[in-house]
Amino acid sequence: MTTAAIIVAAGRGTRAGGEVPKQWQMLAGRPVVAHALAAFVGLRRVLVIHPDDAARAAAVAGDALVVHGGASRAASVRAALEALAGQGVTRVLIHDGARPLVSDAVIGRVLAALERAAGAAPSVTVTDALWTGAAGLVTGTRDRSGLYRAQTPQGFRFEPILAAHRAFLGDAADDVEVARAAGLDVVMVEGEEENLKVTFPGDFARAEQALRARKEMAMDVRMGNGFDVHAFCEGEGVWLCGIKVPHGKALLGHSDADVGMHALTDAIYGAMAEGDIGQHFPPTDPQWKGAASRIFLQHAADLARLRGYTITSADVTLICERPKVGPHAVAMREALAAIMGIALGRVSVKATTSEKLGFTGREEGIAALATAVLVAL
Repeated sequence: MTTAAIIVAAGRGTRAGGEVPKQWQMLAGRPVVAHALAAFVGLRRVLVIHPDDAARAAAVAGDALVVHGGASRAASVRAALEALAGQGVTRVLIHDGARPLVSDAVIGRVLAALERAAGAAPSVTVTDALWTGAAGLVTGTRDRSGLYRAQTPQGFRFEPILAAHRAFLGDAADDVEVARAAGLDVVMVEGEEENLKVTFPGDFARAEQALRARKEMAMDVRMGNGFDVHAFCEGEGVWLCGIKVPHGKALLGHSDADVGMHALTDAIYGAMAEGDIGQHFPPTDPQWKGAASRIFLQHAADLARLRGYTITSADVTLICERPKVGPHAVAMREALAAIMGIALGRVSVKATTSEKLGFTGREEGIAALATAVLVAL
């Protein structure tokens, strides 16, 4: 099965206060919606936004498809579903962009329930007494039996929920309402109190406290590897780890062919499960012809920070007979550290030969191997 995640962030969220909508306000160093997006890394993701937020979305979307929402929540979700139609998606998770604390456990329970049902959603039993009120006074009580608080992500088999949205008129509180209007059964799974929806100003403090507690309980450490090869061509000097090294040849590539920086960039992307350079900067795009590879590494490092990680270690090994790397290694480390915005002591650059074996031994090109370690901030 192919699962996609829709993160709905097109609302204005005025009850939370602030100068920008709540999903774009900062929480633990990054926008609320960035936390929601990060919960679904590894899935095909669609971020639904208000057109006024296009610039903000570009900074957090990563590989997510950005879709402009409609005049209502239901219209916004339908726009995302239509963008996924015909793409082979079989299941879809629809999540509020203002819920930054959804856990893997909740997502897993929703997906497991979709094995037996057309729809599934997390919920929390109502335990407090319920009142009605007017003008600040209690006017009555309500029986709480059989009442639940709805949460997201709400999961559905794709074709039935797409058909339900196409047939639905008006707006709905959530996608369960749309599904039930179409006659779909939706099973409830266990939600979590921590999976709160940021609605009022005080919710930011609650969410921040929950994030701190989560980080204290478990450290998220990621490691990625990168490997790259470039052949020699006519030219004078090669770019290696951000330094132009004198040599009787150049390296062949669509960009500046900095083999060391390419390997390190892929290592950072790999640690985040964010693909490789080719996915973020396609070689078929002429704008990257001859581009400086620092652009790629800067993007990977910025994306890591956006995802909540700091690069704690970066190690590059250059494999070649010539040119000699040793005299330039410190300058290379300094260049890489500056681009990534980390301390020099966290960056290593070293070189080895292949003992005259293979294409590097025949001096036909240079290979590079890199490893990056990322730790959640």
